[in-house]
Amino acid sequence: MSKIWQGKWIEPQQEATHKEPMFTLEEMFSGKTAPQAPVEERLLPVQFLKRVFESAPGKKVEKAQLTMTAHGIYQVKLNGQQITEALFTPDYTSYEHFLQYQTYDVTDYLAEKNVWTVLVADGWYAGRVSVNGGSAQFGDRLGILGELVITYQDGSKTVIPTDEHFGSKTAEFRYSDIFIGEKQDLRLKDEDWETSFTTADLTPVEVVTYPMNNLAPQSGPYVKRMAEIQPVAIWQQGDAWIVDLGQVIAGRLRLDVFLATDQQITLEHSEVLNEEGQFFHNIVGRNKDQRDIFIGRGRREVLEPQFTFHGFRYVQITGLTEPLEKDQVTGIVLYSDLKKTGYLTTDNAKVNQLLANIEWSQKGNLLSIPTDCPQRERVGWTGDMQVFAPTASFFMDVSQFITRWLTNVRLEQLPNGEVIDYSPAPSDYFNSPSLTGTNSSAGWGDAIVMVPWLLYQRYGQTAVLEENYQAMVKWHEFSKTSAAGEKTGAARYLWDTKFHFGDWMFPSFMMGPDFKGPIATSDETKEIFGTAFLAHSSQLLGEIATVLGRVDEAQGYFAYAQEVKKAFEEAYFKEGRLIRDYQGCYVIALAFEMLSMENQPKALTRLVTLIKDNGYRLDTGFLSVPYLLDVLVNYGESETARRVFLQEECPSWLYEVNQGATTIWESWAGIQPDGTVGNFSFNHYAFGCVGDWIVRQIAGLTTRTPGFETFYIQPNLQLGIQEFDLRYESAYGPIEIQVQKRELHLNVPENTQAYINLTPATPETEFVVPAGSYCFPLKQEVQLVNV
Repeated sequence: MSKIWQGKWIEPQQEATHKEPMFTLEEMFSGKTAPQAPVEERLLPVQFLKRVFESAPGKKVEKAQLTMTAHGIYQVKLNGQQITEALFTPDYTSYEHFLQYQTYDVTDYLAEKNVWTVLVADGWYAGRVSVNGGSAQFGDRLGILGELVITYQDGSKTVIPTDEHFGSKTAEFRYSDIFIGEKQDLRLKDEDWETSFTTADLTPVEVVTYPMNNLAPQSGPYVKRMAEIQPVAIWQQGDAWIVDLGQVIAGRLRLDVFLATDQQITLEHSEVLNEEGQFFHNIVGRNKDQRDIFIGRGRREVLEPQFTFHGFRYVQITGLTEPLEKDQVTGIVLYSDLKKTGYLTTDNAKVNQLLANIEWSQKGNLLSIPTDCPQRERVGWTGDMQVFAPTASFFMDVSQFITRWLTNVRLEQLPNGEVIDYSPAPSDYFNSPSLTGTNSSAGWGDAIVMVPWLLYQRYGQTAVLEENYQAMVKWHEFSKTSAAGEKTGAARYLWDTKFHFGDWMFPSFMMGPDFKGPIATSDETKEIFGTAFLAHSSQLLGEIATVLGRVDEAQGYFAYAQEVKKAFEEAYFKEGRLIRDYQGCYVIALAFEMLSMENQPKALTRLVTLIKDNGYRLDTGFLSVPYLLDVLVNYGESETARRVFLQEECPSWLYEVNQGATTIWESWAGIQPDGTVGNFSFNHYAFGCVGDWIVRQIAGLTTRTPGFETFYIQPNLQLGIQEFDLRYESAYGPIEIQVQKRELHLNVPENTQAYINLTPATPETEFVVPAGSYCFPLKQEVQLVNV
């Protein structure tokens, strides 16, 4: 039953958010710029709302509970006291369908006479959050909804709702856009605002009507300040100071400085320096400024933006008149408050840095929703989450976080069953001409099947399968219908009828003088990957239907998957090769078992040849990278897998490490071997999917039954790591695996069993141990060939 609200939606007197003119993705990615007025002329102030009220005189308060939400993002205080550590509330959701409200215990903050203050900024609701920089994506007016319920010891209650008794004003926050940045004019700051009972300076608010059926209680973690880091270096560059945090983060900078009256300082944020070591903006596009401005009032200040965040490592500060010291600067790391569950270190320092880079990219991109990057786009691409979810679920407990995001994905599924490419979807997604001409893609829309299945495997809860099952079925029916088109015979099973991203951004098309661009990678591989994912999701849907007791439905999905595989082999495998002769195509064909037993060895031979001819460097794109090393190991090419994994020439994971990366890059050659630095994102977690392979194939930890009630431990020392220490906090307790000095040390938590194999896996060498701590000698012979 939905909540019955006594509070009403209220809006301050305000200008409507300025609607940015149309600027298509094609124009944006072609390097065009949109003519724009200055930021100060386009953005609007943060709204300050206030109500003064009294609790019942003479009565003792038993409990006080505040429930709130907003169109925009809000900060709320009671009598000047911050009542929550949560930031950017409400979380980013598909507001029309799903808007969360938050409930706080404020008993300890209440007095006889009280001041309830709320600040509301554009946030995701009205801000410039589309990929192409459009504004007012979900609405153009800021507002709040809330109520404070006071329960007294005699059982009576008082409700203080949001209504016409509130007033509003604006003050020091001249604007705050979650992408562009924030401007604070501290000369306008009212120090007594949060505690003063004065309301004479306020203008009346308007009570307005919005549907209430989209409101739902908070689920999943809040965004919070999760860490603070100090700079590793500060230096002067011309008239600016450059701050280096030593780590790419999502967050913001806090400064402790003296500002004279009218003195203005500007903070600009970037992830990398250019090849000359100079500050430059690595992110381009409309309204991607990442710029904060502060104007002084003749005193020392602690400065920190409140309603925005940035993706950065370096900050250029202009306008300072005094030297800047390290102890005056702090980096504030922001992401959703997710419990850390996975710990892994190895005997290889570069692999350890890779693991750290993966985890830092996860932190930077799990901020309210799972994003592709925390600076340029910040949207919930389904493909990115599909690729990275296995790795994410090792490092952190992401069950509630991803489940909440899947609610958006389901609610925004189109009537024809299409799962759109990213969710929540700003209005520009539908109103702006698409670069691809379509709303969906194989490998992206399949996230509605693959991600719930992954959550079920890792956390053991069938609820996530039940919640998403009908959406899975709708997506599958769309996929089947789209693939069939007007075709007859086996061709009906080939999904070659529409755009797919395919093996997006595979290196040989994205690097060097023969650069062809990401659309070319799609054109070359879309039918191979579209058809492979059609079969794979059908197979998984059969597995899911079986778990849910829908046995007849399951058989239909299994049968359809087999028809797709037969059609795939007949159409695409000719004379021992695939018709698209790229590493990724062979990887996905082998990973999804698209070929007969007779043709699998031929495909493997060709894959290995392509890898060797490429100097043992990968040439796999977005959808095939997660399976590359698994395919090699599982088909008996462990030495090839080791050489690719530990490769240090571009493109490779360790090439990025050698280039000083602290997160995972969008492009394998974000910094080219000649030192040229590109305008890419340097915090894209997708290619960090290798983290899951390291856990499963090197440390050897995999689920046997969902949720790790029983699990396999089979460390593989043939892959370049000889010693490691892993700890995973499962729902049953910590699983610990340590290999040191040719011994395997284990901790198996209560109420679980470990299936252990200390040699290449065969049923004859497997044994089972119950909960407890163990030590076993390892006898694997290790023969390594230099990369």
